[in-house]
Amino acid sequence: MTSTLTPPAVSRPPEGGKRKRRRPFLGKNPLGLLFSAPYLVFVILVFAYPLVYSVWISFHDFFFAAPGAQVDRPFVGLENYVTAFTDPAVIRSFGNVGIFLLINVPLTVVLSLLLASALNKVTRFRAFLRVSFYVPYLTASVAVVAVWLFLFNGNGIVNQVLGPLAPSPSWLVNEHWAMPSIALFVTWKQLGFYILLYLAALQAVPQELYESASTDGAGAVRSFFSVTVPGVRPATVLVLLVSTVTGANLFTEPYLLTGGGGPNGASASPVLIMYQDGLQQGHPDTAAAIGVVLVIVVLGIAWLQNRFAGGND
Repeated sequence: MTSTLTPPAVSRPPEGGKRKRRRPFLGKNPLGLLFSAPYLVFVILVFAYPLVYSVWISFHDFFFAAPGAQVDRPFVGLENYVTAFTDPAVIRSFGNVGIFLLINVPLTVVLSLLLASALNKVTRFRAFLRVSFYVPYLTASVAVVAVWLFLFNGNGIVNQVLGPLAPSPSWLVNEHWAMPSIALFVTWKQLGFYILLYLAALQAVPQELYESASTDGAGAVRSFFSVTVPGVRPATVLVLLVSTVTGANLFTEPYLLTGGGGPNGASASPVLIMYQDGLQQGHPDTAAAIGVVLVIVVLGIAWLQNRFAGGND
C-alpha cells in the first residue's frame, strides 16, 4: 500500500508584487535620531511651541497679567485680525517690507553670486578678501549703524559726493528713500554670508564643464550663464529662501536707523509694529494676529520661490 506525501504549504507573496517589509519604528538608523533629539527639542521649545501659542493668543482676548494670576481670556474669533488689519499702519508695514524684499532679495542673489564667482578665481589675497566681505556680517548692527548714519545724514559723505543730486530731505528721513536705504544697508551687511554659500556651491561645479564650454567657443559671460548659474541653482534657492525669511523679520535696522519706523511709518516693518503693539501698547493679541499673517505670507512666498526657482530638483 503506497502512501501519498502531501507537499508542504508554500507561502505566496501578496498579489501585485513582492512581500512588503515592515520599516522599523525609529527608522533605519535609530542612533541618528538619538543624536538629533537635542536639536529637535530645541526646535519644539523655541519655535514650534511659541508659534502654536501665538496662534492661540490671536483668537483670544489676551493681555499680560501678573505671574500666577487667574484671568479670563475669552475666545473672540477673528476680532484681533480685523482690529489689526483695519489699522493703516499695519497695512503700510506689509507694503514697506514688500518694497524691502523687492530691493534686497534680487540684489543679494545677483551681487553675492557675481562676487563669489570672482573670488573663486582669485589666487592672491583670497583669504583676506573673503574675510573682508564677511566682517560686516559678524559686526554688531549697533556699531555698523553708527557708520551708516554718519555716511547718509544730511551733511554726510554721500550727500557731499552727490551734491545737488542728493535727495532733500536726506535719505533716512525721506519717506520715499528711507526703506530703499535700509534695504541697501541690509544687503551690504549680510552679503558676506551669502557669498560663502555660493563659494561652497561653486566647489561642487565640475571643472570639466567649463573646459567643455571653452572648447565649444563659449566666453566668460557665456560660461557664467550656461555653467555657473545652473550649477549653483540649489544654492540660489537657499539664498532666496534665507534672504526672504530674514527680510520679512526686519526689525533692528528700521528701529535703529530711522528711530522706530520713521518718517511717518515709511520704514516700519510688521515685526516692528508687533513690538510696538504687543509690548509698548499692551496688545499682544493683535500683535499675535499680525505675526500669524506674516508667517502665512512668508510661507507662501517661500513656496513660490521653491516651486519656480527649481528647488524641487
